[in-house]
Amino acid sequence: MSAVQHFILATAGHVDHGKSALVRALTGTDPDRLPEEKARGITIDLGFAHLKLSAPPPNPASFVLGVVDVPGHEDFVKNMVAGVGSADLALLVVAADDGWMPQTEEHLQILSYLGVRHAVVALTKIDLTPDDAAAIAGIRAKLLDTLFADAPIVPTSVVSGRGIDNLKDTLAKVVAGMPSPRDFGKPRLPVDRVFTLQGIGTVVTGTLTGGTLRRGQGVTIQPSGKPARIRNMQCANSNVEASGPGTRTALNLSDVAALADIGRGDVVTLRELGGPSNTFDALVQISPRASRPIKEGARVRVHYGSGNVPARIAFFDKKEALAMGESALAQLRLESPAFAFAGDRCILRDWTEQSTLAGAVVLDPDARRKGFRGQARLEYLRRRAQAPGDVLAFLASELTRDGAARKSQLLTKSRFSDEEIAAAVARLAQEGKIVVAGNVIVDAQRWRAARQQAVLSIDARHRQNPEKLGLPLAELRTALADTLTHDESFEALTADLCKDDFVRAGAEIRRRAHSPALPAGLQAAGAKLRAELNAKPFDPPSRSRLVPDAASQNALRFLLRTGEAIELGEDVVMTAENVARAAALIRQFIKAHGPSTVSDLRQALGSSRRVVVPLLERLDRDGVTVRQDEKRVLRG
Repeated sequence: MSAVQHFILATAGHVDHGKSALVRALTGTDPDRLPEEKARGITIDLGFAHLKLSAPPPNPASFVLGVVDVPGHEDFVKNMVAGVGSADLALLVVAADDGWMPQTEEHLQILSYLGVRHAVVALTKIDLTPDDAAAIAGIRAKLLDTLFADAPIVPTSVVSGRGIDNLKDTLAKVVAGMPSPRDFGKPRLPVDRVFTLQGIGTVVTGTLTGGTLRRGQGVTIQPSGKPARIRNMQCANSNVEASGPGTRTALNLSDVAALADIGRGDVVTLRELGGPSNTFDALVQISPRASRPIKEGARVRVHYGSGNVPARIAFFDKKEALAMGESALAQLRLESPAFAFAGDRCILRDWTEQSTLAGAVVLDPDARRKGFRGQARLEYLRRRAQAPGDVLAFLASELTRDGAARKSQLLTKSRFSDEEIAAAVARLAQEGKIVVAGNVIVDAQRWRAARQQAVLSIDARHRQNPEKLGLPLAELRTALADTLTHDESFEALTADLCKDDFVRAGAEIRRRAHSPALPAGLQAAGAKLRAELNAKPFDPPSRSRLVPDAASQNALRFLLRTGEAIELGEDVVMTAENVARAAALIRQFIKAHGPSTVSDLRQALGSSRRVVVPLLERLDRDGVTVRQDEKRVLRG
């Protein structure tokens, strides 16, 4: 037996065309649960049911459809949008006696904007028309040039039962040809109901998308960021340990209060998937069948998932209005934060909630308002808009814009899995378009520019300050701050330089071939200094006599920095070569004569106590000698 596949079926259609009655006939469940709905005879809020189907023979598959019944009245379209945002399949209901009506058209446009690609049309109340064929032809004409032009149309009557079994068979046939809802490891549950049960606590329901949630798992409520834990969960009215995409799921959450901490429009997700934003960059599209254009700066309501927020719209090309049938890049400036992914679809309705204006695809869920009409931003969005489902396009555009990104944060708020992102990284790296530097991925052009800038900076230091060992890494990091924005990429760049012609020396980096040299103005002072230090190698002049002026002081600092000279004490300086020669003579003397005093060693070197005492202290620190009372012995 094959595993049960889960899908979401959402109704759509004009008020009083029989959507709820049809759901009741299909499932045996009355989706109208509110007393006001019973009294008025219309659906006001979302209703829910489950429908079990089997694929046509010989296909052994079976399906559970989570049914979301939506209101058809124009006053409750916002509730309708909250129910169909995660639908895999639409059941478009049209009454035979009324035909195509305003909300039929509006619902069709909403489904198209949301990217719902599969539908079955139920022609209800067929017993009220004498001409089935004419009613079907009228619907087919309305579906021309839409995503549902070829959708099956099934005549039905809940009064006589005509067509109900045929509708089930048609739904099963359509679902059998659909791909299962994707699990890309990023679960989100847009909350559409919240209530409290005595002895149970807070319960929320919604349609789970993008990944799997498990009992006992820690979750986060967005946009508030409040943490919670899944105490228990149900799917199709049964307790389950885990629930995946395409399921109507109920979560019993601990640590949250119903309505006070969570409500419709919130999203239950994982903390590592990021936080909310108040600005989306998006591709806005208006149907040719829309009723009016959208003006620049218009205040709209952005419906996403199960919620909606007020926003202002700003077009990138500064057009005054977006006409019917057009599309344009725009920024949606939300008045309160919302949690969305790149690739999500949303609906734009007018501020008064009277009409649906357009649909939008989110291209950047964490957009910046400052300088949003810049050319680089425009190219970045155009690239994404051309292929909103292409992970390569999204990855390449992000790195072109930002220059670099940490692997762990790459396309986190997107509808791409970690495996898809990793494969795209590997492909772009193989093509030479990016450089993988540890945990950081860098745009190859940006990397080459940073490397060239680093080489030029190091060479400039060698030219301008030949006496210095190299360029301090802190200065190089500052010079590259605008090009390489992550510490890991800077470390990787210096490591890459050191594979070739460069070497790190402590806190500096230099060319391997670079040997520090005194500048022309100090060469005479340096030569005099070396001569004086070597005239009496083991008894050099005091430091005050050695460097009486600024030039000799600068020359001495150069010798000390490069290691040519060693400072033994506050007033004693020797060349490194003479220190090594003295150490060798002291070893020989102690080996030949045994433990020796300062006086013994002073005479052996032909030096003075002023020099020998700090020299021996240096050799003690270096592990050459050890002091025992008033004598020195060799260590080990």
